[in-house]
Amino acid sequence: MKYYRFLTGDDDSKFCHKVTEALSNGWELYGSPQLSFDNKLKKFKCGQAVIKNSKKKYNSKIKLSTI
Repeated sequence: MKYYRFLTGDDDSKFCHKVTEALSNGWELYGSPQLSFDNKLKKFKCGQAVIKNSKKKYNSKIKLSTI
């Protein structure tokens, strides 16, 4: 089974740590990072898709960060 997550957050070190943690837990980058500007909040927002192969069977209640 291939699992997919899309990590999001402000363009700051917290977001970078979130992605780094996923990579250290076996997730792989999938596609290019995304960056957009939130005009209302006047800050950049980031997104990065990650994927991971696992033998765990999928169900909609699974917490993806624990795979």
